[in-house]
Amino acid sequence: MEPAFWHKRWADNQIGFHQLQVNPYLQAHWPALGLAVGAQVLVPLCGKSLDLLWLAAQGYRVLGVELSRRAVEDFFVEHGLMAEVSQRGAFEVWRCGEIELWCGDIFALRAEDVAGCTGLYDRAALIALPPKMRERYMALLDDVLPSGKGLLVTLDYDQSLIDGPPFSVGDVEVRQGFAGWQVMETEQVQILADSPKFQSAGVPSLVERVYRIAR
Repeated sequence: MEPAFWHKRWADNQIGFHQLQVNPYLQAHWPALGLAVGAQVLVPLCGKSLDLLWLAAQGYRVLGVELSRRAVEDFFVEHGLMAEVSQRGAFEVWRCGEIELWCGDIFALRAEDVAGCTGLYDRAALIALPPKMRERYMALLDDVLPSGKGLLVTLDYDQSLIDGPPFSVGDVEVRQGFAGWQVMETEQVQILADSPKFQSAGVPSLVERVYRIAR
């Protein structure tokens, strides 16, 4: 998707992807990664997710990357956090305590920017991108994260029946895109009953998959 698409979504408050609670898969599966407390976690396309606060509360340093300045500003305002704002390369960096949100294009991220990151959490980044951009995104992670552990959440459904985002990303695509990683599916949940939009489109199955990945 082009940047203008996401800027308009945030400007119009069309942010159905924003969850009003901490993601239960994060809470259930993150501890099994065994990532050392104090490690830095990269959260691509983070929006204003409450998951950022949860990770910080567990003792991790958080580096979120988000295109929308509105989302970044809202995160700090809504939680009463005073941010120090600086510029680093192509990114405007907002920082408070152990949380840094980098406002800018994820594809401008360099290896040196995330050299301290040994963790990765992707709940809504991969599924927000159409096929060609997903390829670029997974190649980017491969380039900038030479090692580490992470949690990935995807959606799997018949894309021919309804357009994204969120896009369908099947198991084969995940394993091909993260070919240099160890990929282990830890949970899959049928969520069609809770998704009237997909039911109305005639989608017969809507599965959330949770993966632990490492390299």
